[in-house]
Amino acid sequence: MSDDIEREYLATAITTWSGFVYQGKIALYHCLKMINQGETDFELQLDSSDDFAVYKSDTLISAHQVKAKIGKYRSEYSKALEKSSVIELDRTKGVSRYFHVSVQLDNTDDYTGTNGELVQFYAYGSNKYCGLGEIEGLTKELIRQICNSRSITLSEDLLNYNYCLLSEKISSKAVAIHRLVQDDREKANKAAYENRVTAQSLLDDISTKNPYNSTEYYAVDLKAKLCSHLEYRLDQALPGMSDEIYARAGSLFEHIRITDASELKTLCQLMKPSERFSSIQKADIRRYSGLIEAMNIEPILKQFPHYLDGEKRFYLPTALDLPLLDDREGCTSDLLGEIESNEDLLKLLFEYNHLIASRSMESFTINTKYTHPDDLAVQEVKDRINSNITKSFCLSIMTKEDAEALLNDK
Repeated sequence: MSDDIEREYLATAITTWSGFVYQGKIALYHCLKMINQGETDFELQLDSSDDFAVYKSDTLISAHQVKAKIGKYRSEYSKALEKSSVIELDRTKGVSRYFHVSVQLDNTDDYTGTNGELVQFYAYGSNKYCGLGEIEGLTKELIRQICNSRSITLSEDLLNYNYCLLSEKISSKAVAIHRLVQDDREKANKAAYENRVTAQSLLDDISTKNPYNSTEYYAVDLKAKLCSHLEYRLDQALPGMSDEIYARAGSLFEHIRITDASELKTLCQLMKPSERFSSIQKADIRRYSGLIEAMNIEPILKQFPHYLDGEKRFYLPTALDLPLLDDREGCTSDLLGEIESNEDLLKLLFEYNHLIASRSMESFTINTKYTHPDDLAVQEVKDRINSNITKSFCLSIMTKEDAEALLNDK
């Protein structure tokens, strides 16, 4: 953009929450589709010329409007279709215009605006719609095809890792621009123009960013799964949510979305400390976010969600699921085993030693036999601990109700 020419920035397309989430996923899919077809010299621009747009040599080549879950009848999209056909600034006569929908409509024939401009319903194979639940599979298939065409060896873990990284790349840009809308429309429009995502950067990520460190991979994987669950939760359960629960779920989503994946390594350790550090399961994600939603206390969203009581002691929500009294013994054994073999986990639990179970019949305490994180590596100290000469560190596993009572008693 020339310094001596003042560019007129387009009005930012303000979308609903679900549309905002959906548009980033659709934008990534379209970019990868172009790359798979041999196009590598374009740039993606988010939330300005339209919900997203594609530029080549600073010239708009396609504008895309994205609508999520408005309705199944074409008539419900009439105003939006006409808006897509409008000629204004970068959207000049003859520019390709695409309309994306998440549900099957009764009519997806091309639309001709009152000015004669054509708006095409975007095709995903033989379908002219794609739901939030289907777009991930379609996008991963494009990544697989791109890797195959470039002789890049691709395991399922690497495929998922690349999908998570690329999604994060798009969403972080979208969030940064979108958040400016509420504060300063002009800055948001300017940011959209000046923070485009290049096709080459997407291709480079696919080619070079591999999960050399499993901890980093699982952190990226956790972030993607948390965001995916919260997206679905807010998208599907909104009608039945109270305003308070919706606001809390939305705040958790926003916190996870803007937190760098590398900073979520600690959350990977603490979400379910009784199990070997590995990929977080979807059921654990549901239990963890469900507990935070159900607590009658707002979490402190700093680093990772937690609570503080009147004595400044930390309480952490977890995905620990102990529906039977007999589960207490198994949880105790598993936690002690993990602490024995994982010094990083032990150090974390010394600071955050009140864990709130997503489900438990009762609260209980685990005697760990350790007195200091460094004890784990010193055999002489371990021998002294085992002889019961020193006082051991205790770990509290609490029910939701007991934790709420202590946290409310400030």
